[in-house]
Amino acid sequence: MADPGAAGTLRAYRVLLGSRIRAQTGYRTSFSLDVLGSLMVGVVEFVEVYVIFHNVPQLGGLDLTAAVLVFGLANLGFTLGDLVAGHLDEVPTLIRLGTLDVLLLRPLSVLGQLMTSDVQLRRLGRAAVGLALLTLALTRADIAWTPARVALLVVTPFAGAVLFAALVLAAGAVQFWLVDGGEFTHAFTYGASYAASFSPAVLSLPLRALFSFVVPAAFTAYLPALALLGLPGPELLPAWLGWWVPVAAAVAWLAALAGWRLGLRRYTGAGG
Repeated sequence: MADPGAAGTLRAYRVLLGSRIRAQTGYRTSFSLDVLGSLMVGVVEFVEVYVIFHNVPQLGGLDLTAAVLVFGLANLGFTLGDLVAGHLDEVPTLIRLGTLDVLLLRPLSVLGQLMTSDVQLRRLGRAAVGLALLTLALTRADIAWTPARVALLVVTPFAGAVLFAALVLAAGAVQFWLVDGGEFTHAFTYGASYAASFSPAVLSLPLRALFSFVVPAAFTAYLPALALLGLPGPELLPAWLGWWVPVAAAVAWLAALAGWRLGLRRYTGAGG
């Protein structure tokens, strides 16, 4: 027999999510322009990658096709994660204004309320760019397809989304101590998105370790791409790590969730 309390909670989340979606799609012209703007952001970011590889045949052990594969996976994963958890960036504002106290008074999870409060559908435009480039790269790449590689390809964008969502959640958790450290944490969340679009082989060893094992940007696209293409990895990043992307995503999310719960317990309200 279904738990009536759980059913009521799910219904409340559906109502919150549905109201946000209806609010965004109610004005179709405005919504279409927002999606188009998001799409153009993805195009402009890819142009940067294309310009680099138009001038050099390889960078960081990747040619243009491999670089497009990495960019497509990273862009799609980041956009999906940003779609679900990107508005956790507002945690510093909620803390300063005391709005978080209102969420604490409701009989729902604070994190659940935040993640269903403002799903930005316009980000689907950028996701479409990532999906199109990923499809293009797959048609041009020389991949020896196996059931394991097909499974890795399907799982990677969703695992990447979880990794990026975990980074945003961890950044939100840190705000309970920093209060107004949004710009500091953006260097790691959006910096990870940028770093994930390129080969970490071009980075120095300390930075490569940072954006692989502390901020796990390399696991979102680069390492799975190496596993798909059968390419060797640089120092610190053997190609077999690409098969561990789901595990890395689960570990990152659990660690971020633990930090969030610790920060929420520390929070004493806007009144101090």
